[in-house]
Amino acid sequence: MIEFILMLTHDDETVPNARAAYEQVRGTGLRYVGFKDIGATAEELRGITSAAHADGIEVMLEVVSLSLSDELQSIRIGLDVGVDWILGGTHPQSALEVIRGTGSQYCPFAGTVTGHPSLLGGEIGDIAKQTATICKLDGVTGVDLLAYRHKSADPVDLTRAVVEASPRPVIAAGSVQSAQQIEALAKAGAWGFTIGSAIFDGHLPGAPGLRAQVIEVLKIAATADA
Repeated sequence: MIEFILMLTHDDETVPNARAAYEQVRGTGLRYVGFKDIGATAEELRGITSAAHADGIEVMLEVVSLSLSDELQSIRIGLDVGVDWILGGTHPQSALEVIRGTGSQYCPFAGTVTGHPSLLGGEIGDIAKQTATICKLDGVTGVDLLAYRHKSADPVDLTRAVVEASPRPVIAAGSVQSAQQIEALAKAGAWGFTIGSAIFDGHLPGAPGLRAQVIEVLKIAATADA
């Protein structure tokens, strides 16, 4: 089964009242929940993390800061509040100096990522080669792939190429907003996918309710690669 990660985010920022949003989806069967390193205080993120852990849910922080110093600071905050996974970021070797030995899973961005909201560039072959190189680094769990935010590449072809290049999990992040996309990612071999903005904008089955959409996406994920 492809894994669904609910991101409490919109336009690459943690949504206001993210804790209240999380309360709406407790008990839905979610296994993973996440937020960005922009848009909320460390104390707010700590509260969400504690609540999720009490529910048996793993927590992911996705780093979308643009500079190395901001990226490392965000990682330190994520580790301090107790997240289980660090996603994103574009400086894996420097990030690993902070992450390695903490027990946190780490999936940096694959390819050339720029801007905010983040966009992916580069040829599919080059992204696949970079993925293979990243996955050889000690402490890397997998890669975070902005499959549906590439400027020109077919997202399914891109995902398939990265999956083939990676011996580790590939998480498709950004701009997933339909059952068809989820099913395509599952067939391409992605380990998981994130949805944030599309759910808060009410684009998924079960809309407009946040809880109802999460339940429907979980159903889609459970049968996507059957």
